[in-house]
Amino acid sequence: MRFRIRTLNSISPKGLARLPSERYEVGGDVARPDAILVRSADMHGLEIPASVLAVGRAGAGTNNIPVSLLSQRGVPVFNAPGANANAVKELVLAGLLLGARHIGPALDFVRGLDLDGEALEAAIEEGKKRFVGHELPGRTLGVIGLGAIGVEVANAAHLLGMHVLGYDPQITVQRAWQLSSGVEQALSLEDLFTRSHAVTVHVPLTDGTRGLVNAKRIAMMQRGATVLNFARAAIVDEAAVLKGLASGQLTAYVCDFPTAAQRAVPGVVALPHLGASTSEAEENCAVMVVDTVRDFLENGNIRHSVNFPDAALPRVPATARIAIANSNVPNMVGQISTRLAEAGLNIADLLNKSRGELAYTLLDIDGRVPAGLVERIGAIQGVLAARVVQ
Repeated sequence: MRFRIRTLNSISPKGLARLPSERYEVGGDVARPDAILVRSADMHGLEIPASVLAVGRAGAGTNNIPVSLLSQRGVPVFNAPGANANAVKELVLAGLLLGARHIGPALDFVRGLDLDGEALEAAIEEGKKRFVGHELPGRTLGVIGLGAIGVEVANAAHLLGMHVLGYDPQITVQRAWQLSSGVEQALSLEDLFTRSHAVTVHVPLTDGTRGLVNAKRIAMMQRGATVLNFARAAIVDEAAVLKGLASGQLTAYVCDFPTAAQRAVPGVVALPHLGASTSEAEENCAVMVVDTVRDFLENGNIRHSVNFPDAALPRVPATARIAIANSNVPNMVGQISTRLAEAGLNIADLLNKSRGELAYTLLDIDGRVPAGLVERIGAIQGVLAARVVQ
């Protein structure tokens, strides 16, 4: 079987090279695609062909993808969590230094000096007093969100001599193992803000995290504190931050999301969305998402999906595989098994996983899949999609 992949953006050649040309047709104008690969293109409002089995985002955030709509169609959306972690970590550390040493205003000051010789030297000596900063060791950094990026930021800041507080009530066992023992657990968000000289956020944008950094929490921080936002713009209440800068409660706001309201505001360092903008991060994201999409198309396995559960099952030799996406409702596996029994088929292996309102089932059956079986399974109420994995 030859799979068809449509790309909505320029995807790193290093990632696309992992799709063998004899098995994959890849391009921006591919008709009836089996999968879509995307970076920043907005898919909301885009007519997504019924042939699409998967969507892969070469990055972490999926705000540009209609995940809910695709879930209703039984289409997993894959991303590349952690593939850009080092790139973002480095920028956060740069942001800490930019805020601590007033590097942005200092650069602007020097660029504005139309002098030379002794006059230039005198102006520099006089002007540098305005940019006295502080060193990082001994200061407290609060890290909200201890996923791939948050853990790297916390560990790196600890190695720089900072006292690091971490907060993530949903931290995974894997990330907990990766976290330095020198990182202290904050008891609550309020505990973290109260004790921090700087706070950095590394959480997805949800209804629960929108405006997470707000006026009330900024007021809890050490006076002259720094807020860093390299996650999503709306996680920080911009009006509250600007008010904090005006009052002196905050010294700096370093973010990756410039707006008109921030322009020329003292203390704001706004970068043009550089978080994952390294050649290495783009390659890592592309490789990761291409591998997961390929494994799904060829084997039915799901890894790193934002809407469906992880579900990976080794192939049993001399069997055929059926992959089923369905609503997470009672007796689904029983109804599917009944359809197989009616067809006189034996189940060699089975995996069923659920995540919230969605579930996913992989079935390896002895022999071939008879004509009409997948259609009969697809007709079960609650089944969103079913296919034979070639």
